[in-house]
Amino acid sequence: MSGHFEVVDAPDGGCRVRLLDDRGEVVAVSVRYPTVQAAAAGIYRTREIAASGLIRDCRARDGAGSGPGEETSS
Repeated sequence: MSGHFEVVDAPDGGCRVRLLDDRGEVVAVSVRYPTVQAAAAGIYRTREIAASGLIRDCRARDGAGSGPGEETSS
């Protein structure tokens, strides 16, 4: 699957980053960055985290499965 990042103007100034999938659908939208350079640094950081980050299930549970904040393999 191949997607891409887009840097777009934020309505309140600065810019935001959108992550789109291979069909062009928005998967995520970033916080507001003050500059394009800051947005590029945010993209780099996101790539690093996504490449090695674990999945945390933070939903409230009533005794079943992993609890809030625990890593899960699914």
